[in-house]
Amino acid sequence: MAVWVFGGRLGLRRHLDVCRLLCPRFQSRGPQSEEDGNRPKSSSKAHKIPKIYTKTGDKGFSSTFTGERRPKDDQVFEAVGTTDELSSAIGFAMELITEKGHTFAKELQKIQCTLQDVGSALATPRSSAREAHLKYTTFKEGPIVELEQWIDKYSSQLPPLTAFILPSGGKSSSALHFCRAVCRRAERRVVPLVQMGETDANVAKFLNRLSDYLFTIARYAAMKEGSQEKIYKKSDE
Repeated sequence: MAVWVFGGRLGLRRHLDVCRLLCPRFQSRGPQSEEDGNRPKSSSKAHKIPKIYTKTGDKGFSSTFTGERRPKDDQVFEAVGTTDELSSAIGFAMELITEKGHTFAKELQKIQCTLQDVGSALATPRSSAREAHLKYTTFKEGPIVELEQWIDKYSSQLPPLTAFILPSGGKSSSALHFCRAVCRRAERRVVPLVQMGETDANVAKFLNRLSDYLFTIARYAAMKEGSQEKIYKKSDE
C-alpha cells in the first residue's frame, strides 16, 4: 500500500521495515565471529529488504496518507504526481547546473526536499484527515519566505527585462525554464484542491513563488555562463 508519509512515498509497512533496517536497535545480529565464542545465538531472522512493488494499485486505486482509497486519476494524485514530475525535472537540471559550478544547486536540492513535504500535504486531504495526520503534513509559510529572499538576491544582479524572453540561454537555463513550466502545471493541479478546502493554501503559494524563482535563476544561469537569451519577436504577417 503506497502512500506519501513523513515527506516521502512509502507504504506504512514498508516504512517500518526500513526503520528496522536503518536503526541499529532494530537490527538482528549477523553471523557470529570466532570472538563471539559461547554467546547465545539470536533466534530472530534477518530482516529482508522490502519489495518495491505491492500490487495493491493494480486495479487503478491508491491510498492517501489518511488511508482513503481513491482512483489514481483523482485530483489528489494528479497533483501529487505532477509535483513528483517537477522534482524529477529539477533533478535533471541540477546535473547540468552542477557541471557549471553554480552555487544555487544547493538551493535546488533543498527545494526538492520541500517538494516532498508538498507531496505529503497534498496526499493528506482534509476531508478525511484527523488532527494526528495534519500534525505531520501541515505546510507552513517558511519555505515561501525563503524563496522570496532568494528571488530578490538574484534579481538585484540581473539586467532589467525590456522584452519577452524565450526559454533559451544555454543548457542550464533552458532546463530551468522547463522546470518552471512543469511548476506552473503543478500549481494548476493544486489550485482546485485549495478551492475545495482539501489542502493548505500555502502549497499553492509555494508553487507560485517557485515558478518565479526558477524563472529568475534561469536568467541568472544564462548571465553567469555568458549565454545569450533569445527575445520574442512578432512574426511578420
